[in-house]
Amino acid sequence: MEDRLQIAECAQRLKSVADPERLKIIQCLQGGPKTVSALAELLDAPLANVSHHLRVLSHAELVGYEKQGRCVVYSLDADAFPSEGARRPGHILDLGCCRLDLGPKPGA
Repeated sequence: MEDRLQIAECAQRLKSVADPERLKIIQCLQGGPKTVSALAELLDAPLANVSHHLRVLSHAELVGYEKQGRCVVYSLDADAFPSEGARRPGHILDLGCCRLDLGPKPGA
């Protein structure tokens, strides 16, 4: 059978976003890049937990990071979260096999 959906990669990415805390991190990063400590503060979560979730999202290639001095700044991966029309990056999650609209609900 032809694997046109890239099943293994898609399943890994779906698993990575199937956690409420990871979705909260993605939601925070929609506003722009942030450090682990800034995310932990926004989520009122332990730094170790946020760091763990960021590693999972990074391994799934949904977030990227850049070292800036002693800090690591995380952002949404541009390939996984492409810009679409007038929408800002971060509102559409392209998993390769499917796309999720993470924008505000219509009428909200």
